[in-house]
Amino acid sequence: MGASENIIDAVKTFLLTYVVEPVKQIGVKDIIDILLLTLVLFFVYRLIRDSRAWKLLLGLGVLFLISIMARAFDMGALNFIFGNFQQIGILAIIVLFQPELRTALEKVGGTPITGIKSISAEPKDLATINAEIDAVCTAVNDLSRDKVGALIVIERSTRLGEFIKSGVYIDAAISPYILRNIFFNKAPLHDGAVIIRDSRICAAGCFLPLSTKDDINKDLGTRHRAAIGLTEISDSVVIIVSEETGTISVSVDGNLERNYNYRSLKQALTGYLASQNVSENVKHISNKVQKDKNKKQSKNNETEK
Repeated sequence: MGASENIIDAVKTFLLTYVVEPVKQIGVKDIIDILLLTLVLFFVYRLIRDSRAWKLLLGLGVLFLISIMARAFDMGALNFIFGNFQQIGILAIIVLFQPELRTALEKVGGTPITGIKSISAEPKDLATINAEIDAVCTAVNDLSRDKVGALIVIERSTRLGEFIKSGVYIDAAISPYILRNIFFNKAPLHDGAVIIRDSRICAAGCFLPLSTKDDINKDLGTRHRAAIGLTEISDSVVIIVSEETGTISVSVDGNLERNYNYRSLKQALTGYLASQNVSENVKHISNKVQKDKNKKQSKNNETEK
């Protein structure tokens, strides 16, 4: 009985010392700190889980365990090597993870802060978006039927100025006839990508960054790899038509889905473009209503004075 009481007392002391007391000292700032750290770690996990960085991290983990063992057993040669490695460790990590760090910074920089986009530009009309989707789907369906390769990028919140500069500036209304003429296999711009910005064909013949993923299907060509590469660093929607099979594919957020037809492509584009714009319109209208209320309230206050 005495032994069990000692164990219970030891457990209580442990819980009070290492669980209860630390929890009592947690404040609002600590909670915010933990939440932000969790968000950063989750973002890092999402970034590396489908890339080669995961293998690099495992390799670094193995080296870290070996260095701990070397210190624990006082191994002179290994301690010397890992001691020098630690001096340049941060620089080595930056060099090893350079592609992943670049992608992470581009994603963070390309993520719009809530409200900024609605301040900088008026939300597009739903009729305009539907007309844009209809024109793109009609052109893609015709290109697929004739097995003409195509790569169409629809810009969203992430600006694609550097890729637009790599092509030929057009600034034309979206039309199935123009898109088919651009991708005609004898046309000078058919090998590059068309970039659509603000419901207009902005540029053609644009060069896109190729994805460095190892798990991409080997049957997919440069167009598909370029589409995945662009959507890895932006929130664009990219449509691909295979020149060999006429298969229609869509790439978003670094993922590729295949075997679309006119109807399913229209549904997908409506989901990616129209639904986003509906929420922006709602925000815009609510902001406008709130401004009108504030103006009316200020006028009433002036009248009472």
